[in-house]
Amino acid sequence: MTEPRDLALPTGYTDLLGELKNRVRSARTEALRTVNTQLIELYWSIGNTILERQAIDGWGSGVISRLAQDLRAEFPDMTGLSRSNLQYMRSFAEAWPGFDANVPQPVGHLPWGHIRTMLDKRLEPEVREWYAAAAAEHGWSRNVLMNMIMNKTLERTGAAPSNFKHQLVAPDSELAQQIAKDPYNFEFLGLSGEVAERDLENALTSRITETLRELGPGFSFVGRQVHFEVDGDDFYVDLLFFHIEQSRYVVIELKTGKFQPEYAGKLNFYVALVDDMLRRRHHNETIGILICGSKNDRSVRYSLGRTTSPLAVASYTYDALPDNVRQGLPDAEHLAAALEWTETEEGI
Repeated sequence: MTEPRDLALPTGYTDLLGELKNRVRSARTEALRTVNTQLIELYWSIGNTILERQAIDGWGSGVISRLAQDLRAEFPDMTGLSRSNLQYMRSFAEAWPGFDANVPQPVGHLPWGHIRTMLDKRLEPEVREWYAAAAAEHGWSRNVLMNMIMNKTLERTGAAPSNFKHQLVAPDSELAQQIAKDPYNFEFLGLSGEVAERDLENALTSRITETLRELGPGFSFVGRQVHFEVDGDDFYVDLLFFHIEQSRYVVIELKTGKFQPEYAGKLNFYVALVDDMLRRRHHNETIGILICGSKNDRSVRYSLGRTTSPLAVASYTYDALPDNVRQGLPDAEHLAAALEWTETEEGI
């Protein structure tokens, strides 16, 4: 008998096989997404019921513990029915009182572990919504989400002083502003003390995955020390990126010292070069971001006021986040406890 592997395959078989594989993967992904949505809906409904009974009958922690025991006795094969998880369900319903599985909202697309992470951080409602939306849109893992919250990503996003409002039309100016953080946290580089600009550049490019994560979603690395020639004169851009979501080049210049007005003039020139030599008709305007060791915001604004290219100026840190940014971060004990969650305890 001829084995299936020995058969002469008909024309187009390989393409058909690839298409069927994609269908199976898509169906499996959709099935998992559906199961997750149903689980989140169930957890919210249980939490909401606990909230209601506490308000009406004054349920205490003892009743919730007994409820957990009885539910686990009835459904021994179902994880996620522990007393602590029921408390999380209650917190979930309290944090998202208007949750409705039939109305699209970011939190409904997140795994339960992500929701627990946000609940543990006791975020303000608008902050919690921002992280939920970002995690759902960009597919952040739970560890990435935790890192983004700890590093105050929302608070730093769009915080760099810029001239975007004057050099770009709305809403393009608002979009550009959202990709300019201040300060940038380069703690992942493991550096300390003063370093040369070239060493900082080398470190950022050798850890490009972490660098792209810190810059934010949408950044694609084009190159370092990108060469341009202007009638025999040579110029080199420190770092060049392309922002896929905004369809624009982003020129980044690195300065390890304090901001000086002449830095803005040089970056202005580099942005003009990239705009003229690389930008295509369907691309949005190129922007420049100067990342320096420190800055005087008033000096920055004076400098940017006279430039003709859309620029932003930000500082960076790699020793530790500044005090005003570190406020509210969890201590080592809480972080260790969070990392010790098990899949069984989370119910996923």
